Amino acid sequence: MFETTLDGPARKTTPDDDDVARLCLVVVWAGDDPDRVGEVLFPEEGGVFGRGPLEDGDDERRVGLVRQQPEKNARAAPLESPFLSRRALKFGDSSDAIEIEVLGKKAIVLGDAQMRAATIREGDVVEIEGLYSFFCTRRPAFLPESPGVKLTRFGRADEHGSVGESAAAWSVRTSVAFYAKRSAHVLVTGPSGSGKELVAQAIHRLSARGRKELVSRNAATFPSGLIDAELFGNLANYPNAGMPERPGIIGQADGSTLFLDEIGELPTDLQAHLLRVLDSGEYQRLGDSRRRVADFRLVAATNRGIEELKEDVAARLGLRVHLPGLDERREDIPLLARHLLTRAAARDAQIKERFFEGDEPRLHADLVRALVLHDYTTHVRELESLLWKSASTSRGNSLELTKDVAKLIKLVSRPAPRDLAAGDIKAALAKHDGVKDKAWRELGLPSRHALHRLMKKMNIPD
Repeated sequence: MFETTLDGPARKTTPDDDDVARLCLVVVWAGDDPDRVGEVLFPEEGGVFGRGPLEDGDDERRVGLVRQQPEKNARAAPLESPFLSRRALKFGDSSDAIEIEVLGKKAIVLGDAQMRAATIREGDVVEIEGLYSFFCTRRPAFLPESPGVKLTRFGRADEHGSVGESAAAWSVRTSVAFYAKRSAHVLVTGPSGSGKELVAQAIHRLSARGRKELVSRNAATFPSGLIDAELFGNLANYPNAGMPERPGIIGQADGSTLFLDEIGELPTDLQAHLLRVLDSGEYQRLGDSRRRVADFRLVAATNRGIEELKEDVAARLGLRVHLPGLDERREDIPLLARHLLTRAAARDAQIKERFFEGDEPRLHADLVRALVLHDYTTHVRELESLLWKSASTSRGNSLELTKDVAKLIKLVSRPAPRDLAAGDIKAALAKHDGVKDKAWRELGLPSRHALHRLMKKMNIPD
């Protein structure tokens, strides 16, 4: 439960219940107050939301926004928009869905419809007309403790360039901070464009090897027939005449960290050549009879399933960090968009002059909604491409959902969870050999966590 105070952060008082994910509304767009993006509203039945501070003596239960970070929910400043009623919304039941009744002048917008009452389900975006947009998701009342992670300005990039305030983003930061201090090799998994190299850099910087330069290569770029030479090095004129001597990337990484991206692209027979060096650091350059030893740590990455790696190679990558795609952290998409646009504006004065007001980019609510609900395949790369398309086709001084952008948007289609029967879930799991990451997408659910909840509710074995 929350410790209700009118000033300062709310903290845990009954930790057993606070770890259960509950439906909430996360601000994804705030037209005149963009610093609100990422703040969270936990509805309470009978609670009222609106302008102005929470006050003692109110004749009804008021609910406000919080800035949720590990172990604390800092109460956000009261909403000050003169266009928002003091009693704007009233909440009903919020167990399986959030019931909203409009009390103020501003209607809510769900999809393309304006309404005075609505049932909001996980994965929906709902807008208080022209003022604020919220994404409905699930979060624990308090995020777990995140030892070793430095808190930075809310909603902005951390010291390693990572952006996000979702539970998934904080889970990754916690794993990175913990694994960085260990000595074992690491495997980073996640879809293309989810930020695996950023995680590898953070693990390296936080480790005892962080003072040395990270050695980074993409295994997919190794020339065919020269993979061993790229990895281990070779003597001059070996294996082909005229080849220069090279130390190999393992030799270069001695005393440091080797980031080997797309390790799954290495043929399995060549993956086996890594076993000895991963165990003992021992290796030989091609053409050299002398054995060498490199003191290095491997951080490998792949967008393939772990089962596609050679089994004994995967076994040596015992520390695992999985990066969620944007479909598993949709509430972070507006924060990432702001970060990408800010980075672009630092290099491009025209972008800064046209689309920014101070340090904040101007984005239309309909564009943000489309970006939050888009079905991504290359994730952050794809998000950046959509933002550039908007910048190049918008005609005003704000980024818009232009026709050209709309053609690229593929909104996630999903049935309401209540429409799924146990047989549907079992069939999807059977079709994908029990791989839940594929099954929940097949079923049109908003996340793998939604699948887990339905399986538990329907007594389907995990």
